[in-house]
Formats: sequence, structure tokens, C-alpha cells
Amino acid sequence: MRLPLAAALAGAAFLAFRSAARRARFLDLRGAVVFVTGGSRGLGLLLAREFGRRGARVAICARDAAALGAARDDLAARGIDVVALACDVGDRAQVEAAVGEVERRLGAVEVLVNSAGVIEVGPLDTMTLDDHERAMRTHFWGPLHATLAVLPAMRRRRHGRIVNVASIGGLVSVPHLLPYSASKFALVGLSEGLRAELLKDGVLVTTICPGLMRTGSPRNAGFKGRHRAEHAWFAVAASLPGLSMDAERAARAIVDACCAGESERVLSVPARAAATVHGLAPGVTADALALVNLVLPRPDGAGTRSVRGADSESVAAPSWLTALGDRAARRFNQLRVPSRAS
Repeated sequence: MRLPLAAALAGAAFLAFRSAARRARFLDLRGAVVFVTGGSRGLGLLLAREFGRRGARVAICARDAAALGAARDDLAARGIDVVALACDVGDRAQVEAAVGEVERRLGAVEVLVNSAGVIEVGPLDTMTLDDHERAMRTHFWGPLHATLAVLPAMRRRRHGRIVNVASIGGLVSVPHLLPYSASKFALVGLSEGLRAELLKDGVLVTTICPGLMRTGSPRNAGFKGRHRAEHAWFAVAASLPGLSMDAERAARAIVDACCAGESERVLSVPARAAATVHGLAPGVTADALALVNLVLPRPDGAGTRSVRGADSESVAAPSWLTALGDRAARRFNQLRVPSRAS
């Protein structure tokens, strides 16, 4: 009887310790300064809304001034104290200047959310070195620039949160999304390494790996090869319930993970299943994705030209199959933005 009793006491002590640790790590967002990159549309805008709803003072940045203005007006209309700054996260000097401006106008950045993203869809043969470099500038160098800009002050205060929005594509590489997946893999590696190195300094880093979400992003993604066919499969997949996740629910989950100081959260049932299977049997998932690749559109000599989703419409998209994604595009500022990068 002594051994089961000892085991039960040890289990109870562990649960009590974990609960106390979670309470100690919990971040109250009221009055906190949160800087969201790529905050002008889609998930970035939703994250800015959710942080603001919980009482944070919010700064957003993106490349397009008109989209930023619309996002600023959206947030201000919700009673959120917001600063909107034009900034290309791939440019270190611009990022450092933006962080300095946020600190001047709102105060020290307590939470950094690296959410800026670009996406190019198409077969390997249609992708150029520029596509890979642009994805790396946005998904790896951008988060690194922003992290290095806010980190000295966070270390001095021994307090701070960094949230890196990666992707299931950063855990499982998906056909026809090679620059995106490769750069998101780089971000996951950076984020996990930062978590390990910065915990001693009181800075908690959270890696977020969402699956497909209904953000309306296909309108502003780039499509190559048979661009209408590429847009159709991507837009449908990013709209259907079961395959895709409600973006507002995703934003709430991301903010919850940030406040709890979690190390990683994979969003959506399909994404968690894919990550689990790939972790257990990477060869099986690689072979399965090779079969998926066989049914995706062939390049058919279409060259390397990129066409925006808004200019790649077809019978399949928009249609009833993409209705939820089209509705998200209207609600999350995707209709206003001419460029493909937040």
C-alpha cells in the first residue's frame, strides 16, 4: 500500500507544482504594450483585435500604408489604443526604427508577435531563388530582426513574451509550398532555440503552428504555373470546415498560449494529427505527400510569373466551396490590400 500512496502523493505534488508555475507565468494583458508585425490584415489583424480586447495597448506594422490605415481605423473603432507603422520586417533598420517609435509612443514592448507572412503557391519548377529569399526575409529574418530589437530591454526587465507564428508547414513540408515551408521550418528552429536560451532571462518564447485557417488570405497570395487551378485548390482547402479553422478562434487560442507562456501550440485537429504522424513516421508522411503531389496541377510550361489570387478566379473559386473564406476576406481587411506581404 505504501508504494501506491507514495506515487499518488508524488503525482499530486507534481500537479500542484505545475499549477503554481502556470499561475506564476500568467500574463495580465491590461495595459501591456503588444507589437504585432503583419497586423494590417488576416490573422495579424485578428491578433491585434484580441490583444486589444483584453486590455493591451497595441502597435501594428505592415508594408502597405492604405491597409495600415484601414486596420488602424478598425482597431480604434473598437476602443483599442493603437499605433500603426509602415515597416518592411525584412529590413533591419526599418524594424529597429519601428520598435523605437513604439517605445516612444506607447512604452516598452512587453509582447512581440511575429505574424508577418507571404505565400507563393506552385510547383518547384515555377519557383525562383527570389521566391525563396523573399520567404526567408519575411519568415526568418523578419522575426529575428524584431526579436533582436526588443530583446535587450526585455532582458533588462527580466520580463517579456515573444510569439512566433509559424505554421504546420514548418513541421511538415507541403508540396507546391516549398519556399513557404522551408522558411517556416527555419522559424520553428529559431523559435525553439530562443525558448531554450531566453528562459533563464525571464523571456518566454511561444511557437505557434496553425493549420489552414479561414483568413481570406488566398486573395493576396501569389500563384504560379497554372495559377487558376493552384488558386482553386488552395482557396477551397482554406475555406472548408474540417480542413480549415475559424481564424477568430485561432487568434483567441494564440493569445491564450502567449498569456500562459506555453512553449508551443499546434492549432486545429488536422494539423495536430499531421504533426503527430510525421513525428512518429516521417517517411510515411513524405510518401503520402508525394502521392498528393501527383494530383496537384502540373506547371505545363507556364513559366515563373506570379499572379495574385484576386486575379486567379475560376469556376471553383470563388464559389459555394469558398464561401467562408470569401466572407473572412471581407471581414479581415483582405480586399483592400494590393501586395502579397503584410
